[in-house]
Amino acid sequence: MSEDTMAFYRKNIGGLHQAVRIALGAAVVAAAFIYLAGATAWLVALGGAGFALTGLVGYCPMCAMSGIGRGGVS
Repeated sequence: MSEDTMAFYRKNIGGLHQAVRIALGAAVVAAAFIYLAGATAWLVALGGAGFALTGLVGYCPMCAMSGIGRGGVS
């Protein structure tokens, strides 16, 4: 892999931020199926799952695009 490709996969959120994203993502998924129904529940759950996935991977594309890294704005 080239260095440009490697930079895309660098973690840009820290450990506490990852844990919060995983917990909130799981809570959104659970709440979606408890309080919502049908397609709305699935769409909200998909958003929560995506949020949790960024926590599991440690990489947030939106943070990368806005220049926010582990130490703040870079």
